[in-house]
Amino acid sequence: MSFDTAAIKNNIIAHEKEGFVYTYGTAGFRSNAEVLGSVMYKVGILAALRSKKLNSSTIGDNGVKLVDPRGEMLEQSWEVYATKLANANDGETLLNAIDEIVAQYKIDLEIPANVIYAYDTRPSCPHLVKCLEQGLEAAGAKGTNFGLKTTPMLHYLVRCINTAGTNDAYGEPTEEGYYKKLTTAFATAKGKPRLSTLHVDCANGVGAPKLRELLKFISPNTLSVDIVNEDTTTLGQLNKNCGADFVKTNQRAPPSITITAGDRCCSFDGDADRIVFYYVTEDGTFRLLDGDKIAGLAAIFITELVQEAGIDSIKVGVVQTAYANGSSTNYLTKVLSVPVSCVSTGVKHLHHEAEKYDVGVYFEANGHGTVLFSPDALNTIKTAEAKTPAQKQAIAQLSALTELINQTVGDAISDMLLVEAILTSRQWSFEEWDQAYTDLPNRLVKVVVSDRHIFKTTNAERQLVEPAGLQAEIDSLVAKYSNALCLLIVYLYSASGTEDAVRVYAEAATRAETDDLAFKVAQLVYDRAGGVGARP
Repeated sequence: MSFDTAAIKNNIIAHEKEGFVYTYGTAGFRSNAEVLGSVMYKVGILAALRSKKLNSSTIGDNGVKLVDPRGEMLEQSWEVYATKLANANDGETLLNAIDEIVAQYKIDLEIPANVIYAYDTRPSCPHLVKCLEQGLEAAGAKGTNFGLKTTPMLHYLVRCINTAGTNDAYGEPTEEGYYKKLTTAFATAKGKPRLSTLHVDCANGVGAPKLRELLKFISPNTLSVDIVNEDTTTLGQLNKNCGADFVKTNQRAPPSITITAGDRCCSFDGDADRIVFYYVTEDGTFRLLDGDKIAGLAAIFITELVQEAGIDSIKVGVVQTAYANGSSTNYLTKVLSVPVSCVSTGVKHLHHEAEKYDVGVYFEANGHGTVLFSPDALNTIKTAEAKTPAQKQAIAQLSALTELINQTVGDAISDMLLVEAILTSRQWSFEEWDQAYTDLPNRLVKVVVSDRHIFKTTNAERQLVEPAGLQAEIDSLVAKYSNALCLLIVYLYSASGTEDAVRVYAEAATRAETDDLAFKVAQLVYDRAGGVGARP
């Protein structure tokens, strides 16, 4: 199939909303489905161009976000061109944008293009997939529809296809191959008898049917899971009063879950790429085990396995953002003596920094993250020779972890199994995991504003530059709280990309101080930066 410029021009899908401006960010294009049909058409074209540039390597496409050949995020330099294509609202402008990409990257349009794509449970998917397919067809790409998948599964499939037949083949490029890889590795990594049932809130999203499928490949004697919130057919149920973001923001279990002392629970987000864990104490106190806790657990377990295996040449590091709880950073650096890097928010920043370590652990506080093993680390583990039964066990568990962890991207299913494997190997309860360190009380408060783009930050998003003077006013408020561990961050946030909002994140010595600080700063931001709707 040829790259048909006439078809591209004539079949362009006009913007659904006049004057709407699209921006390609870490999560791709995020907005209401009603305005994404035109974007899907152009993303299909962009995926074809990316594949051609990379000599027919298979590119992944979930419509709003592209996946590069090794399952990683789209190369950052292409994001500006993704934005240009999306905002082209007539055929001539679109062709001009395409010509610019072709010239910039010296793309041979005669090279075949290969793109795979998938979708989730949202009712808008059939229409959006059709728009995507129109773009792929006009661009002459060979498109393969992999059907209903979680986003992390698509990343896995892309890497499997592109590494097939090489020395670093990632796995079988099928859904069944994904399940078999994870469950086989889990059985080896856990090492000891299973723990009590894990209650998994799937946020009424695509993670529910996929987790249920995975459980067919593993014995209940190896892993016991109870799936809740799996209504994927009722309109409006996705993430409604459930899911990782609900739990993290509200610091409580979803109302659909009855949780008592001793219960072990976790929540996916709707896309199944984030996960948080939680439990309640004997006195009924809710306890959250978020991405910071997961990073600490993974770092200490892998560090100890490396030592037990006798391969101390492998160094483990952790990557965090400014939104990591201060206690977690102190625990990692001062107790575990693990190096910690701080980068700006966004998976692409965390992922690239993690690649600098032999084993790089990265998790955002919201529960999105993974662990990366460098090629040298993988080879060291693969070729390690055990001199004792203990070393043999440690090497086997390390090797299993490299298979269990989805190293392409944060994956709620894979991360759930990682945590469960570590806790099973340790025979730890959630309480024992939680006792490693105590989080400083923290609070997130959302503030809806007229334009979130007016906020500019520096120093890995730890300091506000614009609006001018606002940081000084925030600092003045923070200074009123005597505890030196008090931390305040304004997080430029839009969970869905559909609203202009920021979040104020605060830490302090006590819950009362934290709540007071968070809401005072939220009110300041509302007053000084064009707050919309009800004042916090």
